[in-house]
Amino acid sequence: MYDICCIGHITLDKIVTPHSVAEMAGGTSFYFSNAICQMDINYMMVTSLAETEYRFIADLRNKGIHVKVLPGTHTVFFENKYGENPDERTQRVFQKAAPFTIEQLFTVEAQVFHLGPLLADDISVGLIQSLSKKGKVSLDVQGYLREVQNEKVCPVDWPHKMEALPYIDFLKASEHEMKVLTGFSDIRAGAKCLYDWGAKEVIITMGSKGSVIYNGQQFYDISAFTPQAVVDGTGCGDTYMAGYLYQRIKGAGIQEAGEFAAAMATLNIESSGPFTGNKNDVLQLLAEDRVKVFSAE
Repeated sequence: MYDICCIGHITLDKIVTPHSVAEMAGGTSFYFSNAICQMDINYMMVTSLAETEYRFIADLRNKGIHVKVLPGTHTVFFENKYGENPDERTQRVFQKAAPFTIEQLFTVEAQVFHLGPLLADDISVGLIQSLSKKGKVSLDVQGYLREVQNEKVCPVDWPHKMEALPYIDFLKASEHEMKVLTGFSDIRAGAKCLYDWGAKEVIITMGSKGSVIYNGQQFYDISAFTPQAVVDGTGCGDTYMAGYLYQRIKGAGIQEAGEFAAAMATLNIESSGPFTGNKNDVLQLLAEDRVKVFSAE
């Protein structure tokens, strides 16, 4: 029995800028696994990719991560093309991987399953329901809002949300994703709507504006930390959820878990690539921030 199991495809990401072209591993499961591997829990990752990208698995296993690989014909292949303005991105998908199935995960046992679909058909509602019978289900919803049409990634609503959300214990959505799902721009109204549709704990991330968590009884406002430098924001949401679920499974309350997650995401943004820190690094940032608050008072 694992404490946490993350399920999601590792991607091959091609990053194109006006000055360079690079290929690297990516995806929710990749960034989540890197972020949580230094924490004191029993963790496993389940992924699927083609043999041509097995080097990514070797790198993760060298870090001590337990990886269950479901052999696939294709690896999800994203191209992210940036202009001179880094906020302007064109995204294409050259390859899709096969969806995960109930049969593939029949023997996997965990207290919490964190799902990281990258595209709308990666993980079925039936699989969500099956996993919910074995443990709590956490979901990063972003993949359900992406559909591939002629290699282009098109934004869509999640047609199965009303059917699936009652089986979700932890739902993570960005401010934009919340609006797509609910139609609400107001964070509290959107979070309450998602709770009313069935999600038990709703986590809405807002970048530098922090995050809000709602559990049906109380709204928890989590402030963002100020990074020493903004180097690379890739994977920050995945790092946040790694910190949050780690704390929750260790018995922390929502506010404490949210603050730990926010600190972890801040450390992630201060360097390039996935999170490489540990629990003590996060606790040190939290302690330094409390000293600043105390001094200001």
